[in-house]
Amino acid sequence: MATSVGAAGFGADVRSGMAAGGGGGGDIEYGNEATPAGFFSADFKRHDDLKQMLDSSKDNLKLEAMKRIIGMVAKGRDASDLFPAVVKNVVSKNIEVKKLVYTYLVRYAEEKQDLALLSISTFQRALKDPNQLIRANALRVLSSIRVPVIVPIMMLAINDSVVDMSPYVRKTAAHAIPKLYSLDPDQKEELVTVIEKLLADRTTLVVGSAVMAFEEVCPERIDLVHKNFRKLCNVLVDIEEWGQVIIINMLTHYARTQFIDPNLQVVMGVAQLYHHLAPRSEVSLVTKAMIRLLRSHREVQSVVLTCIASMTTQRKGMFDPYLKSFFVRSCDSSHIKILKLEILTNLATESSISIVLREFQTYIASHDKTFVAATIQAIGRCASNIADVTDTCLQGLVALLSNRDESVVAESVVVIKKLLQTQPGEHKEIIRHMARLVDHIKIPMARASILWLIGEYCDRIPRIAPDVLRKMAKTFINEEDIVKLQIVNLASKLCLTNPEQTELLAQYVYSLARYDPSYDLRDRVRLMRHLVFPADGPNSRLGKYARRIFMATKPAPRLESSFKDRDQFQLGSLSHYINARATGYRELASFPAEAPDPTVRNSVVPLPERPPEPALQPTRQRGFYSDSSSEDESEDSDSDSSSSGSGESSGESSSGESSSSEDAAPARNKARARAPPPTRGVSALRPPQASSSDSDEEDSDEEGSTSGSGSGSDSGSESDGSASSAAAPAAPPPAAPAPAGGGGNSVDLLLELDSVPAPLGTELLTPSLGGLLSPVAASGAATATAKADTIELVSAQFVPSEYRELVNPITGSGLQVRYRYTRAPHLYSAAMTSVELSFTNTTQQEMTDIHVGQKTLTAGLTLHEFAPVSLLAPGGTVGSTLGVDFRDSTHAARFDIVTGGGRTVPVSLAAPLGEILRPVTMSDDLFQRRRAQLRGMNEAGGSVTPACCPTPTDVRKLVLAAVNVAALSSDTGDNERQLRFAGQTMSSGTLVLITVGLPAADAGDGAAVTVTVNCEKMVVGNMLLKELKTQLLR
Repeated sequence: MATSVGAAGFGADVRSGMAAGGGGGGDIEYGNEATPAGFFSADFKRHDDLKQMLDSSKDNLKLEAMKRIIGMVAKGRDASDLFPAVVKNVVSKNIEVKKLVYTYLVRYAEEKQDLALLSISTFQRALKDPNQLIRANALRVLSSIRVPVIVPIMMLAINDSVVDMSPYVRKTAAHAIPKLYSLDPDQKEELVTVIEKLLADRTTLVVGSAVMAFEEVCPERIDLVHKNFRKLCNVLVDIEEWGQVIIINMLTHYARTQFIDPNLQVVMGVAQLYHHLAPRSEVSLVTKAMIRLLRSHREVQSVVLTCIASMTTQRKGMFDPYLKSFFVRSCDSSHIKILKLEILTNLATESSISIVLREFQTYIASHDKTFVAATIQAIGRCASNIADVTDTCLQGLVALLSNRDESVVAESVVVIKKLLQTQPGEHKEIIRHMARLVDHIKIPMARASILWLIGEYCDRIPRIAPDVLRKMAKTFINEEDIVKLQIVNLASKLCLTNPEQTELLAQYVYSLARYDPSYDLRDRVRLMRHLVFPADGPNSRLGKYARRIFMATKPAPRLESSFKDRDQFQLGSLSHYINARATGYRELASFPAEAPDPTVRNSVVPLPERPPEPALQPTRQRGFYSDSSSEDESEDSDSDSSSSGSGESSGESSSGESSSSEDAAPARNKARARAPPPTRGVSALRPPQASSSDSDEEDSDEEGSTSGSGSGSDSGSESDGSASSAAAPAAPPPAAPAPAGGGGNSVDLLLELDSVPAPLGTELLTPSLGGLLSPVAASGAATATAKADTIELVSAQFVPSEYRELVNPITGSGLQVRYRYTRAPHLYSAAMTSVELSFTNTTQQEMTDIHVGQKTLTAGLTLHEFAPVSLLAPGGTVGSTLGVDFRDSTHAARFDIVTGGGRTVPVSLAAPLGEILRPVTMSDDLFQRRRAQLRGMNEAGGSVTPACCPTPTDVRKLVLAAVNVAALSSDTGDNERQLRFAGQTMSSGTLVLITVGLPAADAGDGAAVTVTVNCEKMVVGNMLLKELKTQLLR
């Protein structure tokens, strides 16, 4: 009855409180707790007051109830029985109430799925709410309902939310993707499309969540990262902390699959990114950050110290300045102490060993026996690694043999035994001293170590060793197995070296071991008995070699760090921490032998069309024919341009070019995405089939009026020449014979001398390039400014004439093949290196049908075959041209050269790095600006000291002979002290800038010459630097 009254009173209090608070004024307190007896009453209704408040029509009561409910949830109390009362308020007009309701529903929607489904239409309507928080919470609740039947609804909601104007809603959509994927994996393909949209989002609030969804759903789809790679790197610093961790981890795995091994190592979080990817010069940047983490909690210290211990096995100098940061403190736990001890041992060098040993001396007095044992082992490692302190460490360890603590003595014995193996002849007294300790030391490992030392060096203590064996024979049956094995070894060695005194003792020990419970020991004795006491006597075959077997010189043990083998795991991972593969560990991929195509990370952004400049517009004049006839003829301008003769007017040419500009725009944009953009004053180097429309468009933008300088036929021929300059390469290689019965090849007809780029410093006399015969533009300043910001292709300033042997006559059965690099663009593709081949028949018989056979090319390399040689007379020589796209690498192109007789000769052609470049020119100001952008990791520098002081002219010749670049220096005399060269890679068009600094003219012999290479591709820059340094030493 008391309970019922209490419960009734509790309800009355609630009702009176609600009645009093109906007006909304005053601070009303509602019953928070029932009486203790009420909890055992069957008729007590939990949270009845909250349910009544939620059913009220007053928003302030609902808000107060929701605050109390959320407080209960935050404290870990169960509030699931309030779900029906809460879910009804999802339609509340009060925004604060609605936000709290959604917060509650996110927590309990998965547990109360049936009730949540009843309000699903409300959640769908809320996705269109003007308030971004309501839209996001509705999506969050919807994704928390784990019922397969609503998968289509969730998919539609996510698709709508990823294009929402609010970044917060898009972020919520990213978090909903893994939930939907776990509910229905069949939706993966559609979710991947959604993730692709989110990865392209430029808002930092969304990017981290998008990468999280990517890692959860499709981490193998690295193609989605390609075009967003640089954006992720740029916005990483502005993303929240958890997003940074996710993106860094994803970028680490991405980089290990997309970049070749740059011989990089070192450090964790961002530090582990540096550990696996950073160049050697950048590694020390993370040192201070990691040292700062040692001030954090023990758990953090443990992880960081484990990483540092692993790193110090490979690179000591990184943490040398912070040696004292790893000194052990009294408040450190045993695990932290041992990790610091490991790091101090790894960092010990000749210069710091005295500090480290003094620190170790204090550690030995610690009450932590495990730590003391680890310290003694560390002293042994220091003595083994640093020869200068070996004697000092041995003396200190021998002094520990008189320590009162038996565990310290035992550990010292084990370490001394390992050290004495390195130089036993010099420490005879130590072995004697340890032999005397065998009666006092009881720890099995220490006793076994002493017995091994006595047996191994029994010839140095001939009086003590037999007596030790006698004592051990008495206690044999009471010893541990590890000690018994060493007693048997000692008996065998003494019987072979001192049989007069120990033969009977050895037989007695063998008899004891024969009946030992350990089968390992029994088997060992059975084998050793036949060696030491052979049945055929000591002169038997086994007896002759017994001494050599037992007394063979043993290699000294190597005392190494236990962290040496942890580099197989990713730094900072759980697997690295426990030194074992943990469940879910994702192994880092090995660096590829060749980097995948780097252009996949280029984000293609269509460039807006430039309005024509009035000063550069050609003066259009009416042609000889009417306007209608000009328009009709302009439609066939592409086909007519290659075969037209005289009779075309300049007006026809102009109209033809302008009519093709719209069709050429898409092709031009695609060409810009594949290769460097065409520049003013130079024809773009492209395959013939894709260049005509581009050249027409460029001519229409850039050529001046030529109608006043010649007749109509002259202007028509000039138009043909300008068009051919874009389709034909600079220096045509020897052309293959034309097919019989046919006219000249259409490509051969396009070869014009006008298409060869002029050397630096000369002026082209073509109308389209604004030569001397063209009218001067009105705006000279604008033209000069445009030229100053332009990178232009030029012809090679040095062409090697020396041939190298590709196939010698012996290997080629009489066929000799030589080659040279022409440093001219190849006809097939501007990205290909042109190689001129010379075939010579050194036999007395004709050779027929010489062609390329099977090709074995590294992934990415392409090869354009040379024209087959149909007939090669005895003693004759024929030339041909081969094209190879080396993809900006030094990988060899391997293929077979096949002759008509069926003979196959495998060849390998690897181009020097200097031959996969093409020269470009630019202004000094642009050179300096581009060089400033390629600092840090993109800059490689060094110096060489030639035998005599070189002149600028000599250096310029050496550089141009080694590398196909253009000299930019305006001063060509011997007074210039800094030479500048520029080029770009053939395949990707990556800019390469070379700066050579010369010593003063009066410096004399022995002065250093500095060389600096700036290139976005670090491997190209470093390899090019080595080639230049070798060349300058000649």
